[in-house]
Amino acid sequence: MRFRHPDGSTVHLSYCTNVHPAETLDGVLAQLRDHCEPVRRRLGRDRLGIGLWLAKDAAHSLITNPAALRGLRGELDRRGLEVVTLNGFPYEGFGAEEVKYRVYKPDWTDPERLAHTTDLARLLAALLPDDVTEGSISTLPLAWRTPFDGTAAERANAALATLGERLDALEDLTGKSLRIAVEPEPGCIVETTGDAIGPLSTIGSRRIGICIDTCHLATSFEDPRIALAALTAAGICIPKVQLSAALHAQEPHLCEVRSALAAFAEPRFLHQTRTRTSAGLRGTDDLGEAVAGEALPDGTPWRAHFHVPLHAPPAPPLTSTLPVLQDTLTRLVGGPEPLTRHLEVETYTWQALPAELRPRSRAQLADGIAAELTLARDLLADLGLKELP
Repeated sequence: MRFRHPDGSTVHLSYCTNVHPAETLDGVLAQLRDHCEPVRRRLGRDRLGIGLWLAKDAAHSLITNPAALRGLRGELDRRGLEVVTLNGFPYEGFGAEEVKYRVYKPDWTDPERLAHTTDLARLLAALLPDDVTEGSISTLPLAWRTPFDGTAAERANAALATLGERLDALEDLTGKSLRIAVEPEPGCIVETTGDAIGPLSTIGSRRIGICIDTCHLATSFEDPRIALAALTAAGICIPKVQLSAALHAQEPHLCEVRSALAAFAEPRFLHQTRTRTSAGLRGTDDLGEAVAGEALPDGTPWRAHFHVPLHAPPAPPLTSTLPVLQDTLTRLVGGPEPLTRHLEVETYTWQALPAELRPRSRAQLADGIAAELTLARDLLADLGLKELP
């Protein structure tokens, strides 16, 4: 979906296909048919943006077979879909029964991460619509926090600097300008937007910026005003923003609140949990650890890295951090010019929700994703952006 900002530029809204994990090219093609096109039809639009996730095997199939890449581009066109952004964070296995810490491997100290992301950039340059010259790829925040020392930091920074040089060369070759967006996440080396400023300033490439995930931002109790002001002051670009909402518990000391939170503690994904105290931010690596004992102080609200549907916050006594998303979006695109032009709804946890909240069919999932996109569309309209045909 495309929107015209009051300054005349185009802002793109998509949803991320990592909610339909597929490891192979055939699986990706099935996604387009079984999920993405039905969402587009529910929205009544001729064109829908998708933030494509290409796992290692799918990307390899495309990079080594130009005919397959042309076929994917044709299938996107045929189904009324377009791609201006890729999710390059998960490498493989995102549909596994247990993902947890595996999602951070390989990290930016491993040459395979650079090779894979280079392939993704080449693929995105070929998949961009003819009338679009800018693309974005989100990636993991360097690495999980341990083990990571000064030598590892040097390797990761050097790899991203090399990638920036490759993207310069790719633009010279194709005319397509691509940027990489490092995505802060709780528990990682780059946990907050503030943590990103040092490494990204060190790398010093105009191609390497930050992806703001509003669930992650909220989980770390970051103030959108302060975060965006610091990024702007440091000259850090924002190639991409993921629109998502975290799980919020106002009174975690109550038994009924702990019980409600426990229903969201599940074995597939990591749900880092944080609370803000007078002594600073405290946290656990997973929600189960938080609700099971006394690992976290419970005199202040808790937030958990669980992407809950934007349009459907959990029932009381829990809620979501949708207000943080709204505040962030207003500051990003509600001003005289947008600070980013790529917005992506990224609720990948539909099938990890408590059983009674999960969609029971493809149709129900498509209904839910369409409802999230409708909410995002309405927020953009309220900020003065006009939806384009």
